[in-house]
Amino acid sequence: MATFLYRLGRFAFRRRHFVALFWVALLTLAGVAAASAPSAGSTSFSIPGTEAQKAFDLLDQRFPGTSSDGATARVVFKAPAGEKMTDAGNKATVEETVKALADGSEVTSVDDPFKQHAVSKDGRVAYASVRYDKSGMELKDASRTALEDTAQQARDAGLTVEVGGDALQSGAEAGGAGEVVGLVIAAIVLVITLGSLVAAGLPLLTAIIGVGIGVSTITALAKTLDLGDTTSTLALMIGLAVGIDYALFIVSRYRGELAEGRDREEAVGRAVGTSGSAVVFAGLTVVIALAGLSVVGVPMLTKMGLAAAGTVVVAVLIALTMIPALLGYAGRRVRAAGEKRRKKASDAPGRPGLGERWASFVVRRPAAVLLLGVVGLGAVAVPATQLELGLPDDGSQPTSTTQRRAYDLLSEGFGPGFNGPLLIVTDAKDSADPQAAASRVTDAIKGLGDVAAVTPAHFNDAGDTAMITVVPKSKPSSVQTEDLVHAIRDKGADIKADTDAKVLVTGTTAMNIDFSQKLNDALIPYLGLVVGLAFLLLIVVFRSILVPLKAALGFLLSVLGALGAVVAVFQWGWLGGLLGVEQTGPIMSMMPIFMVGVVFGLAMDYEVFLVTRMREAYVHGETPGQAVVTGFRHSARVVAAAAVIMMAVFGGFISSSESMIKMIGFGLAIAVFFDAFVVRMAIVPAVLALLGRRAWWLPKWLDRALPNVDVEGEGLKTLDGTKDIDPDEERELVRA
Repeated sequence: MATFLYRLGRFAFRRRHFVALFWVALLTLAGVAAASAPSAGSTSFSIPGTEAQKAFDLLDQRFPGTSSDGATARVVFKAPAGEKMTDAGNKATVEETVKALADGSEVTSVDDPFKQHAVSKDGRVAYASVRYDKSGMELKDASRTALEDTAQQARDAGLTVEVGGDALQSGAEAGGAGEVVGLVIAAIVLVITLGSLVAAGLPLLTAIIGVGIGVSTITALAKTLDLGDTTSTLALMIGLAVGIDYALFIVSRYRGELAEGRDREEAVGRAVGTSGSAVVFAGLTVVIALAGLSVVGVPMLTKMGLAAAGTVVVAVLIALTMIPALLGYAGRRVRAAGEKRRKKASDAPGRPGLGERWASFVVRRPAAVLLLGVVGLGAVAVPATQLELGLPDDGSQPTSTTQRRAYDLLSEGFGPGFNGPLLIVTDAKDSADPQAAASRVTDAIKGLGDVAAVTPAHFNDAGDTAMITVVPKSKPSSVQTEDLVHAIRDKGADIKADTDAKVLVTGTTAMNIDFSQKLNDALIPYLGLVVGLAFLLLIVVFRSILVPLKAALGFLLSVLGALGAVVAVFQWGWLGGLLGVEQTGPIMSMMPIFMVGVVFGLAMDYEVFLVTRMREAYVHGETPGQAVVTGFRHSARVVAAAAVIMMAVFGGFISSSESMIKMIGFGLAIAVFFDAFVVRMAIVPAVLALLGRRAWWLPKWLDRALPNVDVEGEGLKTLDGTKDIDPDEERELVRA
C-alpha cells in the first residue's frame, strides 16, 4: 500500500498539469450535468414493512385516485376580538379562500369548514383541510407559493390566518451564514497549523472541488435516483469536513518530510505513502459507516448514506492525487515544518511542543487520566438515559413560523390532538359483514382512553374497505398518543380474530411512530455490522487486537456523551437559547443511528491518524511509552487542528432554521469534540501506556494470515528517492 501510494504521489507531483486538468474537467462535467438536469424537487418518503405504510398502500388500491399519502394543509382562521367566524363578513372571506385554494393544480379536495363542522365551540377558530395528489416532499414550489398567497389574501381581509401541515414541508436548507463562518474558522486554523496562506489554501481548495463534484453529481442524478435536498446537505456536511482533514494530514506530513531534508518530489511521495495510507483506511471506515445505513431498510436513509459515502471517496482520491499536484505548483511557497522557528535564535532548541508535553504527562499518570476521562464522559452521557425519540412536527417549529402558529391555534380551538389525527383502515374484504366489522372497530376505539373524537366509517365503492378518523386528546408527539396507537392495534388483533377484518393504523402520526420504532430495531444490527467490519479493518491496519477494541469502546463513550448533550439541549432546553432552540421536544428518531454511523467513521479517522504514528514509532524500535510520545509529537497538533476544523464545519449548520439540520450539526460537532479531545487525546494514550507491549499483541497465526498493508511506510526504506519512476509504471498509474 505505502509503496503504491508513494509512486502515485510522485506521479501526481510530476504530472501535475494532467492531474489538475483531470479534476477540473471532472468538476466542470459534473457542474454542467447538474445545471442541465431536470428539477427533482424533494425525495419521496416511504417506510417499507411498517403497518402505516401497508395501510397507505392498501388505500391506494381500494380508494384509487385519493392519494392517501398525499400532502395535507390546514388553513386555520381566527376571527378578530369580539367577532366569530360565523359572522357574515368572516364567513364570506373563508368561502372565497376555500374557492381559491381549490384552484391549485395539485389540489384534490378542500373542505369547507362550515359544511364539515370544522368551527370551534366558541366560534372563534375554524380550519379548512386541503389535500394534494403528491406528498409534502414532492409538491412543486408553485403549489406552496399559491397556498401562502391565498392565506395572505385572507389576512388582508382582517382575519388571523396561519397554515400548517406537511404541504409546506420543503427540502432541508444548509447552514447559510453559519456555514460560511465555519469555513472562515477552518481557514484560520489551517493558517495557524500550516504556517502560510498558500499551504492553508490547498486543503480548502481541494475540499471545495471534491464537494463540488459530489454535490453536483447528486444534483444531476436527483431526478433519476429520487434524491432530495437533504441528501445534498449531508454530502456537503461530511464532504467538507473530511475533505479538509484528509488534505491537511497529507500537507502536514509533506512539511515534516521537507524538514528532514528531503527534496520536494521525494517529500510528496513519502507523505502520500505514509499519511496517504492512513487517509485510505480512515476513508474506508467512513464509507463503511455511511453505506451501512442501508441495513436500516429506509430508502431515504440508504440514498443519503450512499451519496455521502460517494463524496467521501472523491475526497480521498483528491487528497491522494490533487494535493501532490498542487504542492508541485506551490513549490517553495509551502515551507518545511518549523522553518520559521529554526530561523529565530531566541527559540530554545529542542523544546517539546504542547502535544508532546501532554503525552509525557499521560504516560506518567495513565490511570488518573483514564479514570477522569471515562467518568467525565459518563457524567455527560447521563441525560441519554432519558432519551425520548420522535419526529419533529409543527409543534417543534419556532414560534415565528406560520406552521407553529397554526398548530397553536388548532390546539386552542379544538385540542392538541387535532394536529395529529389517526387514520384507521378496516380491510373487511374477508369479513362476512363489513358494515358490522367497521362498527365494531368504531365502538372499540371509542372505549379507549385519550380519544377526543371518532368519525363515522367511510367505505370505498366496493364496500370492503373503510376509513375511520380518530382524533386523540394529546398532541401528536406525546407518549399518550403513541400508547393510543398501540392500544388500537391491540384491539385490531382481537377484532380480526372475531370478524376476519384487518385493522391498520396510519396517518402522519402513526407513520412517525413506526419510523422511530424501525430505527430503534435496526440500531443494534447496524452497530454490530459497522463496528464489526471496522474492527476487522483496524486489525489489518494496526496488527493488534486490543488497539481496535479500545478504539471501538472509546467511540461508544463519545456517542453516548454526544447523545447526552443533545438530550440536555434539545429535549431539556439547557443552553437552548444560546443555540437558537426555541422549542424542546423528543429527539429526532434518526439521530442515534445517524450519529452512530457518521461519528464512528470520523472517530476512526483520528484513531488511524494518531495511532499509526505511534505504531510507526513502535515498529521502528521505540518502547511503547516512547512511541506514544512520538505519535503525539508528530500528530497531536494536526489531529487537534483537524478536529477544530470539523467542529467548525459541523457547527456552521447549527444556524439552520430546520430543527433536523440544527440538531445534526450540534450532535456531530460535540461528538467530534468528545472523541478527539477526550477519547483520542486522553483515554487512548492512557490505555496504551497501561497496556505497554501488550497493546500491540497479535496471535502469530493471525499475523501470518493478515495481509501486510504497510501503513507505517516500512517498505519505503528500500526505495531510492532519486530514482525516476519507470515509464511502464507511469503508464500503469495513468490507467489506474
